[in-house]
Amino acid sequence: MKKVYVIGHRNPDTDSICSAIAYANLKNQVEGNGYEAYRAGNINGETRYVLDTFGIKDPKYVSDVRPRLKDVNLNLVKGAKATDSLKSAREMMQTEKIVSLPVLDGKKMIGLVSISDVLKADMDVYDNEILAKAKTPYKNVVETLDGTLQAGDIEGYITEGKLTVSAASVDTMEEFVTAKDTVIVANREDAQIGAIQTGVQCVVVCMGTEVTDKVLELAKEKNCRIITTPYDTFTASRLICQAMPVSYIMATDTIVSFNETDFVDDVKEEMTKKRFRYFPVLNADNEFVGFISRRRILEFNKKQVILVDHNEVSQAVEGLEECEIMEIIDHHRIGSVETVSPVYFRNQPVGCTGTIVAQMYREQGIEITKEMAGLMCSAILSDTLMFRSPTCTPVDEQIARELAQIAGIDVEEHAKAMFRAGSDLSGKTPNEIFYMDYKKFNADTIDFGVGQITSMDQGELDDIKASILEYMDSVKEEQGLDYVFFMLTNILEETTHLLICGPEAEGVIERGFGVTPEDKVAILPGVMSRKKQMIPNLLNAFQQ
Repeated sequence: MKKVYVIGHRNPDTDSICSAIAYANLKNQVEGNGYEAYRAGNINGETRYVLDTFGIKDPKYVSDVRPRLKDVNLNLVKGAKATDSLKSAREMMQTEKIVSLPVLDGKKMIGLVSISDVLKADMDVYDNEILAKAKTPYKNVVETLDGTLQAGDIEGYITEGKLTVSAASVDTMEEFVTAKDTVIVANREDAQIGAIQTGVQCVVVCMGTEVTDKVLELAKEKNCRIITTPYDTFTASRLICQAMPVSYIMATDTIVSFNETDFVDDVKEEMTKKRFRYFPVLNADNEFVGFISRRRILEFNKKQVILVDHNEVSQAVEGLEECEIMEIIDHHRIGSVETVSPVYFRNQPVGCTGTIVAQMYREQGIEITKEMAGLMCSAILSDTLMFRSPTCTPVDEQIARELAQIAGIDVEEHAKAMFRAGSDLSGKTPNEIFYMDYKKFNADTIDFGVGQITSMDQGELDDIKASILEYMDSVKEEQGLDYVFFMLTNILEETTHLLICGPEAEGVIERGFGVTPEDKVAILPGVMSRKKQMIPNLLNAFQQ
């Protein structure tokens, strides 16, 4: 089954991560394996406490879901070794129905040979010393000629001499044959003996001729190799150049290769500039993993994604527009996500996506384990601020308390421990604090971002005001936003100190909340929810 990514929003909170894990688990039990939870950002302190408490591994991190070459069905090819013959390389290409072949040293690619390279090397040979120049292995000669080594060592290489076909008389052989040559002869014993006595390093005996003991003894004495072949002298002379190793003709400097982590769209663009049919794909260790072709790019199926706890492109993982969205499970306003075809979209007015996922377990008749119950209960407690948030519904609280019983936890004690872990800001930079829970939004022509951090200690929140206010200016410029807001929410006092950044931001807050900010800070009693209180009021203010 093809892998399906189950993923929450960027800068994930506890609900985003826990609901993704729980929903992937549900889908795997209902439909079989293939669903895997991912996260689109770092795990905050609160979520870390939850995962550690229930012994759950961190979801894998993914910053960009645009398809990469490792997601494409590559053409898997065994490859050739540098010493393999041109004949074996040609046969491998014919079997695989490809026109290029990687040359490998272990798994690392050291060159590339094409069918045109092989044909050219076979047809355009006018150099009778080509076998020596190519350092041709003797075993290649035996294999290429379908031969048998009758005398000598099959290991070693042809490094000296020329290739000669002895068609002259024995008396005139010395005029054409010299020491260290490789000689092709027919079935005449006197020609075989004459070549050996001349000092050649190898004699190829054709037409399946049985070599006499006299010739074999002389060959051993002179350290000369004897190879017999069923082919006649003409055929043998045509075939023997195919014994050259592919290392002699392989390309090394003009290879256009890609890495398996390269994005498919980038590869497409690069491929249009080249005339090659196949392109090698390598991994991070420069090891060959397969070939990519234009046809395989066209046949590629997009990644399949299930969105959890969000449905806006601005909040989604990078590259979502190049994926196939299968489902959306969310409890926020319906945003800007567009799909090519109809999808399963479950959106309910509850305080937490974890509440929806828990309902789906029951609807499917799937038993909720202690671990999954702990995750979903934690998600609800986090999103509803332990039932204090105005987004909390009776359904959220009822399900959370039922899940707590399954998980064997005390709701109040567990929630306090979570919040303490999440509000521990000691040692954290303004960047780390700001992105612990941050989302971007759009209202017609206005782009804005809203971050939030919760704590039970007002002094801790006051300590970070100045540094966060200063950091918000850089966020606004880097992301090209019109406004940036940051909520410092005190859970116990049920109050938010809202930090503001942007032109006429004070007017926006006055219109939206009826409160006049001082020194870029607005105190908002009773405001605890970004989703239900902050965002609707800001949207109304922008429209006035």
